[in-house]
Amino acid sequence: MKRFFAFLGTIIFSTGSAFAADAPATFKVSEFTFKRPDKWEWVESTSSMRKAQLKVNDADKKNSAEVVFFHFGPGNGGGVQANVDRWFGQFEGPREKIGAKSEKTKIGKHDVTFVRAEGTYLSGMPGGARTPQPGSALHGAIIESDDGAVFVKMTGPAALVKSAENDFRKMIDSALK
Repeated sequence: MKRFFAFLGTIIFSTGSAFAADAPATFKVSEFTFKRPDKWEWVESTSSMRKAQLKVNDADKKNSAEVVFFHFGPGNGGGVQANVDRWFGQFEGPREKIGAKSEKTKIGKHDVTFVRAEGTYLSGMPGGARTPQPGSALHGAIIESDDGAVFVKMTGPAALVKSAENDFRKMIDSALK
């Protein structure tokens, strides 16, 4: 009987470890392989539009931000500026009020547009009901490619998004160098 419980304990421990190991350290979206920041959690997406999804927690795990990856293929998903405008449009108020900024740069052989905004984020599907979330921020990247752009968007409480910006940038850089 002791052997049975020891065996059962081994199975439970192994299974628990296996679940933790399921979170990939790297993952691919289109042609790019991203390195997931160590403290960021892997989230199984329930939407076929989302090619990958991560969760960033604050130190107390009371607040979290979401990081989503989209890829629609060549010529799909709209142009870079259309997406920048749409992302800024997910906040209440004019661009000056939300500190809307976009910056185009080149990393490796790819053009990348980084996007930032802060204020009241209107979560929800475009055209559907929106839930105002004051004190929020967005940090995004649009990576241009012949295979179609990859859109990466982090949204959540402003302080958390700001504190995660360096890890966000490193993750984007990891896929492009």
